[in-house]
Amino acid sequence: MPNTYSQIYIQIVFAVKDRLNLIQSRHREELHKYITGIVQNREHKMLSIFCMPDHTHLLVGLKPSIAISDLVRDIKAGSSNFINDNRWVPGKFNWQEGFGAFSYSRSHIDAVIKYILHQEEHHKKKTFKEEYLDFLKKYEIKYDKKYLFEWIE
Repeated sequence: MPNTYSQIYIQIVFAVKDRLNLIQSRHREELHKYITGIVQNREHKMLSIFCMPDHTHLLVGLKPSIAISDLVRDIKAGSSNFINDNRWVPGKFNWQEGFGAFSYSRSHIDAVIKYILHQEEHHKKKTFKEEYLDFLKKYEIKYDKKYLFEWIE
């Protein structure tokens, strides 16, 4: 789109179906590269990514030419197929339905990048459920508990 300029930074968070710990650390870097390729092929900018065993965080510089839900759909479908084609898990890998999308100003980007890259340390103190509910509270997002991720207690 000529003469269209934007500065849109979105952290996207989504979980493995049934919150299973299926993303192994030995495959993490390759999965990061694959997901980054999906984002870049759709002309967005990957600023940070980290896949925990049961969920993923991305920080994307988003172009306004595609809806966030379309980008997440493409990331989830493509990465699920990639994981299944490589047979990294027994059975079939899937992401859970839904995702979180949280916006940031330019002045917060460095802190968000560090936050995402330090997920392993962060989750030694806080569960994914606690983290996600904190995001919803911080951003004053109203939600219905029955539509949140499936939590394994």
